[in-house]
Order: sequence, then C-alpha cells, then structure tokens
Amino acid sequence: MNHWRAPSSSRASESTAAAGTRSLITLSTLDTDEFRRLGETAHRFGEQPDAFAGELDGARVGLLFTAPSTRTKTSFWSAGLTLGCSTLHLGATELQVSTGETWTDTGMVLAHYLDAAVVRTNGPQEELARFATRLPATVNAVTHEEHPTQAVADLCALRERFGSTEGLRVAYLGEANNTARSLAHMVCLTPGMALDAYTPEGYGFEVRELRGMNDAAGREAISQRHALPDALPPVDAVYTTRWQSMGVPRDEPEWRSSFTPFRITEKVMERFSGRTEAVFLHDLPATRGEEVTSSVLDSPLSLVGSQARHKTSAAAAALLHVLTR
Repeated sequence: MNHWRAPSSSRASESTAAAGTRSLITLSTLDTDEFRRLGETAHRFGEQPDAFAGELDGARVGLLFTAPSTRTKTSFWSAGLTLGCSTLHLGATELQVSTGETWTDTGMVLAHYLDAAVVRTNGPQEELARFATRLPATVNAVTHEEHPTQAVADLCALRERFGSTEGLRVAYLGEANNTARSLAHMVCLTPGMALDAYTPEGYGFEVRELRGMNDAAGREAISQRHALPDALPPVDAVYTTRWQSMGVPRDEPEWRSSFTPFRITEKVMERFSGRTEAVFLHDLPATRGEEVTSSVLDSPLSLVGSQARHKTSAAAAALLHVLTR
C-alpha cells in the first residue's frame, strides 16, 4: 500500500486541488477492480484494525456534517483515530453555508487547511461534486442521492456472515432512497450478486436509471416490482430502511398506506427464505414497528450490529482510498 505523505508546505492543499482531486462521491464511478480493492481494504480493517495504525499519520481531515449523524460521523472519527488522522468536526452552525455561502466557496477556502473532507449535506449530490473539485480529497457521507460508505459496510457484514458475497441475492423493501441506490451500485459491482427491489408505486427507481445500472453491470443485476407477489423468490438477505428517509416528513397525506405492504415481519422473512433462513439488514436508525418489527430487528438473523461495526471499516477504507496513491 502506498502511504499518505504529509504536505511539504502550507500551499500543498491548494496545489493538490489544482492538480486534481481524488474523491468518493458515488460508487458508480468505480470499476469492478477498484470496488473490489475498496471492499477488501474494509474487510481487512474490520478483521485487524491495529494493522492499519498510523497509515494516515498527520492527515488533516474535516468532518463537515450539516445534518444529524450518529453512526457515520462517529465511525469516521474512530477510523481516523486508528489511521492517525487529525480530525476537525464542523456542524451546520459552524459552517458559513448556514448563512448563505455556497459549498463551492467553502471548498475553495477549506482547501488551504484540509487534506480531506468527509461531508454530509443531505442535499443534491451535484452540489457536493462541485465542492469536491476544490479539495484534494472528498468523501460523500450522505447526499440526497447516495450513501456510498453504507454500502461498503453492508458488503463487509454480508461477507462476514456468508464468507463470500459472490452470488448472493438481496431483497430490498421500501423507497429507492440514497441507501438503496448505493446498495444497487454495490450489487452491480459485485460479480454474480443480484438485488430484487420492492418499492411502493411512485417511490421506486426510475426506469431509465434502472436500465442504466444494469447496462453498466453488463447483466440484469437489479429488478424492481411495486408489490410483493404471492410466491416470493428466495433470497439470502432482506434489507429495509426508514420510510421517512433521513427523518424528513412526507407531504403526501396517505403515504403510509403505500408503504405498509412493505413492512418487514417474521412472516415476511419466512416467505423470503429458501433452503436457508434469510438474514436481515437495516442501515439504522430504525423506526420500530413501522418499517420493521422489533422481533425481526433483534433476532439472531439480524446483521444490524455487524453493519454498524463495519461503518468504521468502510470509513477507514474510504479515507485510505482518497488519501493514498
């Protein structure tokens, strides 16, 4: 592994930004080999984090979070601590974007001070992409469209459970939100893996987007239905997320009636199980009793604890990806 090198002058961040940036904004920009290496790094970190101690010694990493975060922000801090990074936490009220400054102008300024930025905007991804052009390195820690490091954590949790992710089939129930989209990209980049998306009418992947992901994968990796059939194709894992994505209330008065058929219960888990019982995945936080029952969330087949633990594995892999050559 090529180690990160500390800047040799106060103008290093500026010159690096001018010469070109390295970012992880979306998994869709990675090829299969790049994603395999990213996943392998996360897996190895998860198995033996101490082996990575000091890999990014002295790197200056800003954690810029304009929305609440329990797991993602803490996991990046934890991973950075192990890797030897110096991290600075900046919340919504500490950033001038809260007073009207653009993310692009914020990035231009921060390029003088930071070697990398981990950013949660909960806003448009193109806004983060413009910001990223100003920094030497940027990691998407959630935009409206995607949550890349969550998918890497999911990959680690599945590999930990099954030994290999190749050939696994996952059912996703709920809105085609940022977690679902990154999950879909992860599936497309993993040989033989498949995703069956069950989404309420009007809350799914657009047909054009679905076709684009499958074309990029070179196979029919993602399928989508807007109802659960009587006979459900067996899968290895069932995944869901909060119905109110990122905790944002919905405007539609009857939206819950569209989502209720997609609630995960013990019966639904049984229907999705084949020769072996399907495991359960959730990115958390969960609204117990809404998208999933507590009996499923707390069951021995639930991988939510493993997913949460591997958020640190994914954060470490992301930082190493953008800060090493």
